[in-house]
Amino acid sequence: MAIPKFIQDIRAKAGDTLLFLPGVVMVVFDGRGRVLLNQRTDTGRWALVSGIPDPGEQPAEAAVREIMEETGVSAVVERVLSVFTNEPVVYPNGDHAQYIDIVLRCRAVGGQARVNDDESLDVRWFALDELPPLGPIARGRIELALREDPTWFAPAPAPGLDPGFPVP
Repeated sequence: MAIPKFIQDIRAKAGDTLLFLPGVVMVVFDGRGRVLLNQRTDTGRWALVSGIPDPGEQPAEAAVREIMEETGVSAVVERVLSVFTNEPVVYPNGDHAQYIDIVLRCRAVGGQARVNDDESLDVRWFALDELPPLGPIARGRIELALREDPTWFAPAPAPGLDPGFPVP
């Protein structure tokens, strides 16, 4: 998996310490209701297309860029599905990272699905009833994209009530 230059620069100073990084994950549908997946080179597993925004880049811009870079598909972002902090990961080289993912529902508007960089072994459209093995988080994100629910996020526990705060 390609490591963005700005993260390489941070790693040169921070070593393998835990970095808290933004991520974008895209649930991309075509006009036939199929979902776009890539088979990742780093794990060999099928996954939703994802990436890291560049400094100053808006999440939707990063999503459109990553979809094109990885799959050759042109897409537009339709809405935010969820905001989710993942568990920390340790990469084979010893680097530690934790991602806060902004998950976006996207619609393909052009291009041909293909392996378009070195991050994928394969890229394909899948009918929802013919999905390859996916983890529960990816499946949940696809299910969320099929509904019109509000944006999902992990709720925070309610703070203690301030006795001096007037309650209507």
